[in-house]
Amino acid sequence: MTTVLDRPSPSPAPAQPAERDHRGSWIPTGAMITTRIMELRKRRGLMIALVVVNIGIPSVFLIVRLLSHAIAPKSYGPAGGYDIYTNMVAGVMYVFGFIVAATLGATAGSIDLTEGMFRHLVVTGRSRMALYLARIPAGLAIVWTILAVGFTIVCAVCVFAAPTSVNYDGATLPAGLSLTGFENWAGAHPRTAICAMPYQGDNTVVGSVQCGPNGPVGPGVSVKGSPAPTSATPPTPAALKAAAIDVAKQNYAGYRALFLYPSTSLMIRSGLWLGLEATIGFIVGLGLGSLIGQRTVTVILMIVLEVILTPILSTHVIPHLLNAQRAVVGLATGHLEPAGLPLVFGGGGGQGPGAMRLLPESRTVAVCVVVAWLVGWTALGAWRMVTRDA
Repeated sequence: MTTVLDRPSPSPAPAQPAERDHRGSWIPTGAMITTRIMELRKRRGLMIALVVVNIGIPSVFLIVRLLSHAIAPKSYGPAGGYDIYTNMVAGVMYVFGFIVAATLGATAGSIDLTEGMFRHLVVTGRSRMALYLARIPAGLAIVWTILAVGFTIVCAVCVFAAPTSVNYDGATLPAGLSLTGFENWAGAHPRTAICAMPYQGDNTVVGSVQCGPNGPVGPGVSVKGSPAPTSATPPTPAALKAAAIDVAKQNYAGYRALFLYPSTSLMIRSGLWLGLEATIGFIVGLGLGSLIGQRTVTVILMIVLEVILTPILSTHVIPHLLNAQRAVVGLATGHLEPAGLPLVFGGGGGQGPGAMRLLPESRTVAVCVVVAWLVGWTALGAWRMVTRDA
């Protein structure tokens, strides 16, 4: 006889909640961004071009100036300084940084199509929006890193290899003098100050000083083929000193604008401004590359925009198209340029008299234009990515 024990039947195990599938989320993951960085870094030709333009060209230029000054200091000026810095930032790194960033953006926006990988990405089930947005931090990480290295080299050389004196209208004098110090220097070098600096007034002593092409000349020495007047009574040293101080007072404002090397605040603002320009170039290049689906055409259009169209539309008034011209992103970044830099399209400083060459636009409008370009081209590129046939 078999006894069967009455045992309760085992309860079924609680169902494990299904793991949530994040592939449909439009937010890119860290792994997606890292993968995009690796895909761009593997294009060695493109990476070499980015490094050569943003780091190589400024470095070679500064190295040549350093060697030239070390070999022949009397013939070649110092490699660094305020003037070299402003010209390098506004004349070289601004334009090349935009073009390089746009090239990387065009590559990131069309690489999947040109290499036939778009279909394989779609079948993974990943959100197309996430696939597109992952390219933005990936590309900017590369662009900002390369730009930061090149900009750091320029800043270091321009600060540590700066000249020890400034040149104002042909006169070499110490930098950073106060008004009293500037007047004392002029009083100690009256003839040099009078001949080198412009003067507006009717001071007879200033007019009696004989000046040649290389500075003051002595009494009776001919200037430009004409003998100096000998009948006039030479001014006394006290009169010369007073006239030189009068000249110095008129020129102190211009002298104050001269610096041995860029200030820390100017370098910080310039770096942020260059980063903004590179960001615009990458975002627009990415959106246009995704919209067209080709890298070459996109790069050509971006170069035309930066080198040809932007200078024309930003500095020339076209009747009935003034509001359309204000929508050009290059004009907006021109108005956001830090004070102390020369105007990128020619002329004076970004906030000085040379800024009047730009079409008038408030900073608020400039910021709105920049934001509109960033958001608009991101939306266009993402829309094309989502709607494109696999």
